[in-house]
Amino acid sequence: MARQVGTELHFEAPGPGPWHLDPVHFPRPVTRYFSETHPEPFKRGFSELTAFYGMLVEGMQYAYVNGFAYSNMRPLAEEEIPARLQRAEEVFERKLWREQLRDWDETFKPASIRVHRELQSVDADALPDAELADYLTRCRDHHAEMMFQHMRFTGAAMLPVGDLLANVGDWTDIPPAELLSMMRGSAPVSAGASAELERLIAALKQDRDARDLLDADGDAAEILERLRAQEGATGDAVSAYLDLVGYRLLDGFDISGRYALEFPDALIRAVRASVDRGPEEGPDVEDRVAEVRGKLPAERLSQFDELLEEARLTYRIRDERGVFSDVWASGIMRRAALAAGRRLAERGRIHDAEHIVDAGLDEMRSLVSGADGPSADELAKRFEARISLTAKDAPPALGPPPPPPPDPSGLPRGAARVMRAIGIAIDALFGSSEAEHEEHLLRGLAASGGVYEGPARRVSDPSEFERIIQGDVLVTESTTEAFNILLPLLGAIVTDSGGLLSHSAIVAREYGIPRGVGTREATERIADGALIRVDGDAGEVTVPR
Repeated sequence: MARQVGTELHFEAPGPGPWHLDPVHFPRPVTRYFSETHPEPFKRGFSELTAFYGMLVEGMQYAYVNGFAYSNMRPLAEEEIPARLQRAEEVFERKLWREQLRDWDETFKPASIRVHRELQSVDADALPDAELADYLTRCRDHHAEMMFQHMRFTGAAMLPVGDLLANVGDWTDIPPAELLSMMRGSAPVSAGASAELERLIAALKQDRDARDLLDADGDAAEILERLRAQEGATGDAVSAYLDLVGYRLLDGFDISGRYALEFPDALIRAVRASVDRGPEEGPDVEDRVAEVRGKLPAERLSQFDELLEEARLTYRIRDERGVFSDVWASGIMRRAALAAGRRLAERGRIHDAEHIVDAGLDEMRSLVSGADGPSADELAKRFEARISLTAKDAPPALGPPPPPPPDPSGLPRGAARVMRAIGIAIDALFGSSEAEHEEHLLRGLAASGGVYEGPARRVSDPSEFERIIQGDVLVTESTTEAFNILLPLLGAIVTDSGGLLSHSAIVAREYGIPRGVGTREATERIADGALIRVDGDAGEVTVPR
């Protein structure tokens, strides 16, 4: 549980067993709304994941201490083990991830998009108080379902990739970063690609007047609305693109983040950069595959080809399950909450519309309905406390030290393979570099190749994304998959947290820009505006002398 004495934060384990801080997905404390909403659907989704793939753990759970996210792995009941062992034997024989991928493409993804569009078509500002309260609940219920959906598809996203890394790691000494470079091109959504964006680019290239409007100075939000209002193909293309991306959070999963339409200037500059971008450059994936095959024993080539095919097949779901699930749903929930916040601020009930995000759902409903709720001062206090902290203010672990991982060598082949593949993938998601830094050199992980030199744009909060200009090197704690909307503006990315399979590593690799992950100290040691050099092949960042 969390206790606070004066201004000093106290941390206690929220339950039995070891708990680990998650600075990769949650580099900052979350809102009360999120801490109330997230744990149950996450736990439910992870439990479905482990059962589907015959994993020998019951699941994972999250709890929030002073707003900081801590996770705990829950052991499997002994009586469940035989059924899990049997299921694990089916995983690779039947390639169960293909079943999930089919369900995602044919059922869950289109259904989610349909509900997203229905909810965001509602004019929340025009609703009477009682209907707005109900709309907040509808958005929250959908958000929770999307959190569950995000987790239930995690196995398809992680298992084939982890299996590839595990097996090729046994056969060769090829670094994991080199192996993951073979994934490029298999997850277009991670680079921001969509049919709507391609249609928009084509329309703007053919419509000189619209392109002049896009390049014009002036109020960015007004320019977007004028582009929407264009007759014919251009207006239709702009509307379709903004309807697709406009309410996706650009960073994070909590409603404290901001969605794309809250950054109209950055959004316009990203569209300009996408229109101007030439043919894609970078290493040919077929060449990378050929290089790896050339280092393999001949008797392993057919097995390698099969492993690579499965990993590339499912790799896209890693980011798609966020982009089309809770990242979008969270933005819609934020939009609804801000409608309530503006109404309450106009009535003098709260000091600032933004403070509403630090109320729980029941508190939001109560405030909108005119009933009791937290005072304006209380919400302002919560808001200021939350934005003043980062994950570096929290201990990395709570509770007793974790026991050593079980030895998989005594498990049946299927269970051992499943557990090893998932374990490797999780390590590649969360593991940061442990290499020592030098005075002017930070050593992270080589997540995306290439070398780039440019000005550092230190972003400590999503509200600062508007400051990013084309050619900047983003320096931040971590990013999510939804940041792909602004990728055209960036020359490189550097993060404190995250490993080779973190979302920020995937989007950089897919877009083809240098990326150093898991540097631990970049946000502390790199000043905003400093000219830095990012070597994505070595995972090193050179800072000014």
